[in-house]
Amino acid sequence: MQYLKTAIALRALTIFFSLFTFCATAQITINKGDNAIDLSIPREYEIGGITVSGASNFDTEAVILFTGLSIGDKIQIPGDRIAKAIKNLWSQDLFSDIKMRVADVRAGNIVYLNIELSERPRLSRYKFSGIKKSDADNIRETISLRLGTIVNENVIQNTKNKTKKYFTGKGFMLANVEIVEHPDSLLKNSIWLDIKVDKGSKVKVDNIFVSGNESFKDSKVKKALKKTKEKRWYKIFTSAKYLETEYKNDKYLVVDKYNASGYRNAIIKSDSVVFKPERNRVDIYLDVSEGNKFYFRNIRWIGNTKYSSELLSDRLGIKKGDVYNKDLLQERLVISQNGTDVSSLYLDDGYLSFQANPVETSVINDSIDFLIQVNEGKQYRVNNIILKGNTKTNDHVVLREIRTRPGDLFSRSDIIRTQRELAGLGYFNPETMGINPIQNPQEGTVDIEYVVEEKPSDQIELSGGWGAGRVVGTLGLRFTNFSLKNMFNKKAWTPLPSGDGQQLSLRAQSNGIFYQGYSFSFVEPWLGGKKPNSFSVSLSHSVQTNGAPKFVNVDGDKITNPSRQALKISGVTVGLGKQLKWPDDYFSLVQSLSYQYYDLNNFGNIFSFSNGYSNNIAYNLSFSRNSVSQPIFPRYGSQQTFTARLTPPYSLFSNKDYSTATDQEKFKFVEYHKWKFTSTWYTEIVKNLVLYTKVGFGFLGSYNKDIGPAPFERFYLGGSALTGYSLDGREIIGLRGYDDLSLSPNSGALFISKYTMELRYPLSLNPSATIYTLGFLEAGKSWGKVNEYDPFNVYRSGGIGVRIFLPMFGLLGLDYGWRFDDVPGLTGMARSQFHFTIGMNLGEL
Repeated sequence: MQYLKTAIALRALTIFFSLFTFCATAQITINKGDNAIDLSIPREYEIGGITVSGASNFDTEAVILFTGLSIGDKIQIPGDRIAKAIKNLWSQDLFSDIKMRVADVRAGNIVYLNIELSERPRLSRYKFSGIKKSDADNIRETISLRLGTIVNENVIQNTKNKTKKYFTGKGFMLANVEIVEHPDSLLKNSIWLDIKVDKGSKVKVDNIFVSGNESFKDSKVKKALKKTKEKRWYKIFTSAKYLETEYKNDKYLVVDKYNASGYRNAIIKSDSVVFKPERNRVDIYLDVSEGNKFYFRNIRWIGNTKYSSELLSDRLGIKKGDVYNKDLLQERLVISQNGTDVSSLYLDDGYLSFQANPVETSVINDSIDFLIQVNEGKQYRVNNIILKGNTKTNDHVVLREIRTRPGDLFSRSDIIRTQRELAGLGYFNPETMGINPIQNPQEGTVDIEYVVEEKPSDQIELSGGWGAGRVVGTLGLRFTNFSLKNMFNKKAWTPLPSGDGQQLSLRAQSNGIFYQGYSFSFVEPWLGGKKPNSFSVSLSHSVQTNGAPKFVNVDGDKITNPSRQALKISGVTVGLGKQLKWPDDYFSLVQSLSYQYYDLNNFGNIFSFSNGYSNNIAYNLSFSRNSVSQPIFPRYGSQQTFTARLTPPYSLFSNKDYSTATDQEKFKFVEYHKWKFTSTWYTEIVKNLVLYTKVGFGFLGSYNKDIGPAPFERFYLGGSALTGYSLDGREIIGLRGYDDLSLSPNSGALFISKYTMELRYPLSLNPSATIYTLGFLEAGKSWGKVNEYDPFNVYRSGGIGVRIFLPMFGLLGLDYGWRFDDVPGLTGMARSQFHFTIGMNLGEL
């Protein structure tokens, strides 16, 4: 405070001497020249002309205008007009020296004045010293120093203040900024600035002292300060930086916390921040005045004709005697995230201009009466649907996902659902999607404008992993917005025909001579173009060998190699999907028929027989509900999926004694039934901090105990193995922190349970590179027999990871997992390990 008083006093003295100089200059310099004027006798003169010298970069007329003098004016010399004219020029802060002289006096009282100016130097360049380039670049955007700018005290001070403010905002409260001016020898009347910064150390919050709080403990009040935290050794994930702006915002949060608990008159009576230079920390003192706790009493409605007051009160959900909460009242009226607010009743029924204004009518003791003034307006119908930004995707693909139709009543829930459906396509950037209702009050209609931004959605799949004891690599092309009808249109190949929303995938896997696999799939999501009924077809073929050549030369003859081991699998799947309207239209049903043909040649290291063949014909059913907000970084929603894979029970229609049959006979036509259930939830805890939870269960059963479980379609758990590497229909499920496939029998498991929890936070939501970090807890186990199944006896792990989604390559994952449990028989397994997969997918469970 003493320093502040001293500074003010010095400033006042500076202003005083400056004014004194103005007046002195006016009186002294005007009397110099060949035409002397006697200053001892004031005399009136008429200005005959004004000239300006020394101002090469300024318009002469503008300089004269600044003085307030003009030809024909009558002035006293000596007098106040001259002093004021010079003062006006000084106030422009453009000149380093100003003199006014009498150039000539004619006819006794006609005076000609000359204004002699010295311009302030201009800025030629500037640089920062003592800080990182990234900080310097950020500050440049703030200070906006332009080359050629006149360098005056105001420019210097503003640059200092903004530079210091930048570092203060980052917690460097003691940052010092010094600006040194250097003449520039290359440019006339120019200088360059060296902005020297010593940012010092970050200031931390040492202690927060709370007083006046009776209803909440100190810890509760401190917790309300979201960005202002005490420095404690055990708070390793909490920043204790003192940021003045964040602290000011946090004080409002303390009041909000009290308001939410009924203390409508709560205030922070006083607060202070005490700096402790010896520790480079601050102590914060908060004095709270809580006031009384208030409650809702009577809530009345006025102006409502569409819905009764009883219905609106029931929708509001606030009863007499409930603790007063202004934010809750506003949320229940207009902004409930789950769409259960009062306004949703009206906005989903066309009342686009609906308003509800709560007014306190009386406060009696600790209770408050409210009158809610309702302005229903009139119902609006949708007139036009306007699309903007879909430069690649055809209009009909976008329009078929839009729930608002011309002629329908306006509905906010339909708009929200449309936004979710458009994001789910994967063609548009969900962060920049815009929806603009354009009202036409005279006609009672509304045009709805959907603004989208195309993003790359096609992918090149490059994946690597470990499967069946070998490293396997994958190269795939996935076109998510393909157009089959334009295959023969040369102009549509840019580089491929696109825009109709179809999906085309080509995929190849190999680890050299030991394994090769190829697959093709095509999906039409709107078969016929009128309803969201999907059609899909896929083909696959793979060859697994021991690496021995197919033929050998024996005495010059080419014969089949007897030492070659080989397994060939060929398959085809055809499916139909349908979006259901019951129980709600988030449900879908997908059915398909699949056929795989297994041809074994001396291949006995996986199956129970070495030579022969097997046919796998299955009916597949998937019944799911999906309300996930978007595919890449979902913030809310859930997905529940029930799947069944069933083969015909061939043995039940046969008289063959399977107890004595060979495995080749048993599995000539493989039979089994496979069931899976998964449930996934996304919950946004605070903005962009998302909790992801998932549970999954699987079971593989048999029809005939004499045949036993099929050797196909079994579960393999552990690590992050290559899930797309399938020899026998096996399903590979990841469990981070453990070795690949280490948590299942060598022949695979019949039962499996898995539980996953992740806390996700995005570092970048840019559609060209979406990046988020995560911390995870995971548990799971698989079993070979039903009497061993125990869903609570599982292997556990935890860790951290990062995900990077690149449109051309899909999701890249890197995790570091710690296993919490030992695995019998695997004493050499590392306690922790990295898991890296390109095209990452940890299995359906």
